[in-house]
Amino acid sequence: MSSPTILVVDDEPQIRRVMRNALSSHGYAILEAPNGAEALKKLGAERLDLIILDMNMPGMDGVEACREIRTISKVPIIMLTVRAAERDKVRALDAGADDYVVKPFGIEELLARIRAALRRAPGVAAIAAKELSLDFDKRLILVRGKAVHLTPKEFELLRELAANEGKPVTHKRLLQTVWGPDYGEQTEALRVMVNQLRKKIEADPANPKFIRTEPWIGYRFMAPEESTNPDASRDSRR
Repeated sequence: MSSPTILVVDDEPQIRRVMRNALSSHGYAILEAPNGAEALKKLGAERLDLIILDMNMPGMDGVEACREIRTISKVPIIMLTVRAAERDKVRALDAGADDYVVKPFGIEELLARIRAALRRAPGVAAIAAKELSLDFDKRLILVRGKAVHLTPKEFELLRELAANEGKPVTHKRLLQTVWGPDYGEQTEALRVMVNQLRKKIEADPANPKFIRTEPWIGYRFMAPEESTNPDASRDSRR
């Protein structure tokens, strides 16, 4: 299995060097870009698993670069900012960043955020059934043949549950995967979102078949009994 490739985008060579050394020592393959324009070139030429993007760069700043990246790619983006102001965090997230880190930061915090972002990134096998069809690559959710709109967080919650089909997923893991590593104790917010999701995909939300509660632990996703993986079905007919 190849190491995840991370593109570090920062106009300061010293910061790029420090991050290259630290992240390489933890098994990541590192590429570098000194500005947003070069980052876009790298994105077009390389297969990237994650981008670490400085918010305050001359020329094309991090916010503008993030918006440009989002027009062509869903690669996870972690934004670096020197200010902890809420306005800057909102700008980063609204531009399409998956997370942000305030400088100066500890390498352990950055590594935790990288792991969380990469956990959210992998594709999940499609599920095809009359009651419920899920295609996360196409962002298509069908309930009894009709398309259902999910909010971004509802979509990420369902994807994380489906990625662990049949296994209990803890409240803390769901919160940190969907909301970010700073979360983990806000179980009431998770409960509200699970209830909203059940209303959209369950025939009887009060007696759910797909998203089941694991008391004191979290939730478990159970695929429809007649579900199939469309890609596997095509392979079997070859």
